[in-house]
Amino acid sequence: MKKERKATIKDVAKAASVSPSTVSRVISGSTRISKETTERVKSHMVSLGYHPNAIARSLASNTAYTLGVIMPNRPGEVLLNPFFPQALSGILKGATREGYDILLRSQSEKENEVNVVRALINSSKVDGILLMTREIGDETIKYLKEIDFPYSVIGSPAYEEDDINYVDNDNERASYELTKYMVDKGYKKIALIAGDDNLTVTKKRISGYLKALKESHILEDKGDIFKGEFNEETGYKYGKVLIESNKSYDAVITLDDVIAYGAANAFSDSGHKIPKDIAIAGFNNSLLSRQSRVPITSVDVHADKLGEEAVNMLIRIVKTGKNQSRKIVKYTIFKRESTE
Repeated sequence: MKKERKATIKDVAKAASVSPSTVSRVISGSTRISKETTERVKSHMVSLGYHPNAIARSLASNTAYTLGVIMPNRPGEVLLNPFFPQALSGILKGATREGYDILLRSQSEKENEVNVVRALINSSKVDGILLMTREIGDETIKYLKEIDFPYSVIGSPAYEEDDINYVDNDNERASYELTKYMVDKGYKKIALIAGDDNLTVTKKRISGYLKALKESHILEDKGDIFKGEFNEETGYKYGKVLIESNKSYDAVITLDDVIAYGAANAFSDSGHKIPKDIAIAGFNNSLLSRQSRVPITSVDVHADKLGEEAVNMLIRIVKTGKNQSRKIVKYTIFKRESTE
């Protein structure tokens, strides 16, 4: 059986009565070609069934049409946290809409993230870098700024910095409002179980929690904040600690639904009823909070929206070269049985 010949860029040029270089410029999105000519070329591309391959498209536009997404350490464990798959879903949605591919990259605990990013950039495989977490004194961001390479971050800086490209929630305000809500419900001894305190998000949520307690004239001490990792084990471990404490905690705020799930299991295993004996709330409004034995009050940070806005920002920076961009995504507090 004779194989059907695929249409070439020369076929399109001949049909549209233009030069192959003009077709190439249309493919690359050049603004130098008139709207009429661009539409005519695209029409013949469709009628001839011509699809420029990735290499041709890259050469024509001097861009890889690929964005590097840098996962945190231990990606296998990270993906067990619902936040990251949800954020990736938004990233893929935004990238696909704009015709970009995504290259996921991670590093082992022994690897330096800056070296991973440097190698990725030097390979010319990506047009921009998207970082999925923000740490205090982030060396990767410092490097990207030094070489003036397009980037965006999910997560805001620890301090007010005017030259960071980021998308985030107002995490301090969200934690403040969640804590105030629990205070208004009548809870007096509210503990907090946090994740990695090297992350900006942890610092800001702790700050909002403490601010709400102080404004409500509820005394707190350092023993009311328990720090671990963003995982179920941390929740279970400190859930047990709260139960065995002599401080009579009546509520706990966790900085992630995964932590909340672990703590809720610890309470249940010890015979404690939620919220009768102790109330619980979390962050991310994941399936874990909605489908828990006692549905858990949770702050929806809209992770998919964070991802989509972060990739939209990055593509805009790649195209325009303009940095210093920021976007705040609204959060929603869903109040459920665990705090009633």
